[in-house]
Amino acid sequence: MKKNVIETVLGAVVLAVAFIFLAFSYSSANVGGTGGYEVKARFSSIGGLNIGDKVVISGVKVGNVSGVELDKDSYLAIVSLDIDPKYQLPDDTAAFISSESLLGGLYMQLEPGASEDMIESGGIIQYTQAPQNLEQLLGQFIFSLQGDDEEKK
Repeated sequence: MKKNVIETVLGAVVLAVAFIFLAFSYSSANVGGTGGYEVKARFSSIGGLNIGDKVVISGVKVGNVSGVELDKDSYLAIVSLDIDPKYQLPDDTAAFISSESLLGGLYMQLEPGASEDMIESGGIIQYTQAPQNLEQLLGQFIFSLQGDDEEKK
């Protein structure tokens, strides 16, 4: 009987530690929204941008990507951004999808403009640029080298 009580208490301790670990990892992973305001941006291509990817201004995280959908009329990708309310974006802000490293990983980079009018919650970022496709750039480079070799012959 004494062995069953020790096993039960030990099992409860293991479950409590597992719950604490899960709660800590969830809070430190910034999975939830920032509780800010939402703005949207339209892109011809989003590469591999995913929900939860970070949104930065000058290298400082100011929000998260909160949604990705396809516009049925224009066939453009609509990216929803959850921006921290302490950062107000001018209406001439530009949005770029950038690579974190050569191994992959994307994030949304915002470059605020100089306008004094701010984007309201639910507003749209007008100026966007899709990510560069590395495979396409390499293909263009290789074909340009082949063209130079044929001209020399």
